[in-house]
Amino acid sequence: MWYGTAVGLLVAVVLYCFWDVRKPKHFPPGPVWFPLIGCGVTLMKKVRTLGFYHLMWMALCRKYGRIVGVRVGRDHIIVVSGREAIRAMYAKEQFDGRPDGFFFRMRSFGQRLGVAMTDGPDWEVQRKFAVRTMKQLGMGRSEFVRIIEREVQELIENFRVRAEAGEIFTMSGSLDIALLNVVWVLMAGQRYELENVRLKWLAEAIHRTFHVIDMSGGSLSRFPWLRFVCPEASGYGPMMRLLKPLWGFLEETIESIRSNPHSPDRRDSVISAYLVEMARREHHDSFSDAQLVSLCLDLFQAGIETLSSVLGFALLYMLHHPAVMRKVQRELDAVVGAGRLPTSEDRPRLPFTEAVILEVERIATVVPVGLVHRAMDDVELCGYRIPKDSIILPLLYSIQMDADYWTDPGTFRPERFLNETGDRVVVHHDVFIPFGAGRRRCLGEALAKPAVFLFFSAIVHRFSIESADTTLPPLEGMDGITLSPNPFRVRIKERIAV
Repeated sequence: MWYGTAVGLLVAVVLYCFWDVRKPKHFPPGPVWFPLIGCGVTLMKKVRTLGFYHLMWMALCRKYGRIVGVRVGRDHIIVVSGREAIRAMYAKEQFDGRPDGFFFRMRSFGQRLGVAMTDGPDWEVQRKFAVRTMKQLGMGRSEFVRIIEREVQELIENFRVRAEAGEIFTMSGSLDIALLNVVWVLMAGQRYELENVRLKWLAEAIHRTFHVIDMSGGSLSRFPWLRFVCPEASGYGPMMRLLKPLWGFLEETIESIRSNPHSPDRRDSVISAYLVEMARREHHDSFSDAQLVSLCLDLFQAGIETLSSVLGFALLYMLHHPAVMRKVQRELDAVVGAGRLPTSEDRPRLPFTEAVILEVERIATVVPVGLVHRAMDDVELCGYRIPKDSIILPLLYSIQMDADYWTDPGTFRPERFLNETGDRVVVHHDVFIPFGAGRRRCLGEALAKPAVFLFFSAIVHRFSIESADTTLPPLEGMDGITLSPNPFRVRIKERIAV
């Protein structure tokens, strides 16, 4: 009897394994699947070999084609590469969803909250509120540019004093509070002193949240039970230690704004406008304290991390290419002069400076894998059938390092973004989409572009920059949801425009 039962169980297990490794009809090609785990082990081996998740995905695309299908745990993951396939993906509204795994809920109190990692009717309401409010507060208009310029002036004066004292600067930590202020004035109507210790720690915590788990949600989304077995290795422990203080800071700020007496119509920040909306009897059911914290976390995290990483890489590339830095300085000297800092009005007359920033965004590819999407229905993409609820990863790195278009993508060459005479910036948006595309395009683009230009141009215009170490710091970034430069040290010296 026991022998028959054992044989029956063995047959059942074997049949299940054969069934479990079958791929859906017309599913994109990819590595072999194993029962229960899919091809997770294969992917992790490749990551260890290549060092970066985006390079692992790129290697699979070179082997299997522009669209690759893998399975990790029970999740189907589709990697989309190349400009035609990525454009086709962004054009289909069926790919506008976001995943619903454990990791994506963990950062918003176990619920689907905020605007970055949600979809559906509540997302529509919250996103509409966020876009409308940020526009009302001036984002994308001259009044908000003035706020950025004020933070630039504060940072330059801080750098001048520290440079006179012979201080060695650690990048990009030296930029963090000024960048945080740009976002925080919008979010809370407040700013902080550049030496604020608590805010320095907070900015560092934000950076670290982007380097705990990869864009797909990691093993924690596939196997949530790992948080009980190996909380550290799964990323659960480190992420929670970072999230709890961030939640606490945001909740404290919200309560401070709520407790201050103000008129019912006060809308001088995203938080105050949200509180006004919540106080209305007819407000949508999705408006809540938890939703507000999650919305703030989305905007806060994305804004600080992207700005800091792009500027950090920009200064790092200047160390590696001093001739380019000197050319930027000559252009700034000719257009801006010695008596002031660059302004947004100078931007059209600084094509080489602008081209340098664009080339940094291209070659550094701070977001090598665009923000993760989800197929909300069964859908066809480039001849393949993508099952409902598949996780979609647009590999932006494949576009911005496409040798067929860029010719020498691994070479830092800002002139590729200029016309033949070098007096006008030329951007081909089908092969350069650092902020993504479609309905889920980055909300902070209108803030990031002027901020990066103003901070970078002011620092390079006012200071000479050189490495504080005997060898140049590496250009390779730290892996994670974003790429960011490893901390590096510089000496800066005030210069006089010539």
